[in-house]
Amino acid sequence: MSVQSEQTTTKEASPLGRQRAFDTSFVILLVIAMAAATGVAWLHGPGRVVEIMARYLGFLLVLSPKILCGFFVAAAVPILIPREVITRWVGQGSGTRGLAMASLAGALVPGGPMMIFPLAAGFRAAGASTAVLISFVTAWSLYGLNRTVIWEMSFLPIDFVLARVAICLPVPFLLGWLAQKVMR
Repeated sequence: MSVQSEQTTTKEASPLGRQRAFDTSFVILLVIAMAAATGVAWLHGPGRVVEIMARYLGFLLVLSPKILCGFFVAAAVPILIPREVITRWVGQGSGTRGLAMASLAGALVPGGPMMIFPLAAGFRAAGASTAVLISFVTAWSLYGLNRTVIWEMSFLPIDFVLARVAICLPVPFLLGWLAQKVMR
């Protein structure tokens, strides 16, 4: 593979595309954070703001390796799995099969948001449809197997957990299907 075709593949495989550091979502979050900091400083003094910032900077340092691993997975997916395979199984024309697969994958893939969202971005870059990604992320949010078995079944009555999962079961598929209809 030539250097130029390697560069082309890398550019095409970027799950995030071209991103600006200071986009609208950043400005909104910054305004909310500044309002919160102002409120805390007003009620509890500027020292409390510094204390909170120091604590959560440490938290960010702990999370950074996990976030970087998630980004690497996101970048690797479109390079390791051929675009034709992704497009056939979960692309625009994959229909109900793609939604069902994405719903199942969302339930089975372990990990938190630092893994799921970069993975979804990687699949998007590789050719997965928006409807499929909606099913994938929704299934993970509603009934990720890892969380359901380890946390919910440990603390909540089994009949409650089974009822919640049964009620939520069709939701990822239905939301993906609705997205297909709306986005046509």
